[in-house]
Amino acid sequence: MTHVEDELTSQPGCWTRAAADAPRYRAVLPAPGERVAIVGCGTSYFMAQAVAALREGAGQGETDAFAASEYPHGRSYDRVVALTRSGTTTEVLELLGELTGRTRTTAITADPHTPVMTTADDVVVLDFADERSVVQTRFATTALTLLRAHLGLHPDTAVADARTALETPLPDGLLACTQFTFLGRGWTVGLANEAGLKMREASLAWTEAYPAMEYRHGPISITTQGTATWMLGEAPEGLAEQVRATGGLWVAGGLDPLAELVRAQRLAVAVAAARGLDPDSPRHLTRSVILAP
Repeated sequence: MTHVEDELTSQPGCWTRAAADAPRYRAVLPAPGERVAIVGCGTSYFMAQAVAALREGAGQGETDAFAASEYPHGRSYDRVVALTRSGTTTEVLELLGELTGRTRTTAITADPHTPVMTTADDVVVLDFADERSVVQTRFATTALTLLRAHLGLHPDTAVADARTALETPLPDGLLACTQFTFLGRGWTVGLANEAGLKMREASLAWTEAYPAMEYRHGPISITTQGTATWMLGEAPEGLAEQVRATGGLWVAGGLDPLAELVRAQRLAVAVAAARGLDPDSPRHLTRSVILAP
């Protein structure tokens, strides 16, 4: 078993612990009414997108998501939350340093022995969700679970659905597909983006991701026999029928959307194995992007 396989199968336990621990961190996570920016790089940026949509949709305050390198310094926020598994990513550390003394910052990390511990004002350490694989799985979803629980939006069904996602066979015909499109709505757009990234990282697959309603405005033209379109969350009316009419494979997301992301992680590993690739060590990638000064 690869590291990433071991790590992705451990997610139900990680989510249970994160949800239980959320009340401990209430004082350092965004309070209702705060204007908040959530930042990250790669996978963490896509989790930031999901959290921002959840928080603002719940009426808890204006919330934006940015890649750490694209943070708009001309805007004013009450708090900036940085998601960083390694605690060493250059863009995140530089941003936190620039915000010191100006904006309250909270970092959510997996490693308590890294520079982010002293760069952020407040830190949440999810060391039980750290990973050996370059490809992120359980840290990202555990951080999102922590924040869902903090917002009061972690459903009781999420962990059970994650177990179902791990135990249920992938849809017939999916491994034979040559192109994959992931779709989301609202907070699940970030999950769709992350599912696409997992497929590209682990299996070098041709993968795209879109808001579900935008998919009709051009991208559906690539869908045909041998392609798959996977919906994370509830699909717009009539979209499944439109995809099936193209000859493409439609995958409905019937589980909690975060559990659907676990299924997509499994697909990435399975496609990598079928192609003789090592999903623990994607080409050209490292665990953390550290830029030379």
